[in-house]
Amino acid sequence: MAAITTNFSIPATSTSKAALWTGRVLSSVAILFLLFDGLMKVILEPHVVAASGPLGFDPPTIVRIGAILLVCTTLYAIPRTSVLGAMLLTGYLGGAVVTNLRVHSVAFNTIFPVIFGIVVWAGVYLRNQRVRALFT
Repeated sequence: MAAITTNFSIPATSTSKAALWTGRVLSSVAILFLLFDGLMKVILEPHVVAASGPLGFDPPTIVRIGAILLVCTTLYAIPRTSVLGAMLLTGYLGGAVVTNLRVHSVAFNTIFPVIFGIVVWAGVYLRNQRVRALFT
């Protein structure tokens, strides 16, 4: 049986130190925030439970949502799986947008996950040469 090999070439694009560090900082801020949010959901912090009630989530569901968030964030934090993590976080944040739209939340609660998704992807874009190559 013959092995099939495919060589994909990525255009050589250099990353400036400023862009790399900006990407690391953006990703770090996102990771810290999302880990905190996921942990507060998993431990059922009373403020989180109170805020999730009007959205239609009971405590067992909040724990599952927090666990999913922690897994997605962990994948995002690992350099080799950061793009997969960013894609999964995009889905998670999209769910947050839909949930807030469904209950007619204030505009900030609906727009914040979108802004945060931009931060997540900006972090990956600035620190990952392959992601930048997709846009060139």
